[in-house]
Amino acid sequence: MDFDADLDARNLHCPLPILRAKKALANLESGQVLRVATTDPGALHDFQVFAQQTGNTLLQQQTEDATTTHWLQRR
Repeated sequence: MDFDADLDARNLHCPLPILRAKKALANLESGQVLRVATTDPGALHDFQVFAQQTGNTLLQQQTEDATTTHWLQRR
């Protein structure tokens, strides 16, 4: 999947992946996509809730080994 910005939030624990994603999304224009890599097991659910609460679109989540990648589209 194409993306406009990339954020490596691996080895960070809640709430840091969400806080860093929020900051990165603020630097994007509407419609642009942020890819976030995380290793926190709770991040899968956290990003789903974050997208619902902020109005950003969670396009996809993919887990491979210990890393979950999230693609968020800025509202």
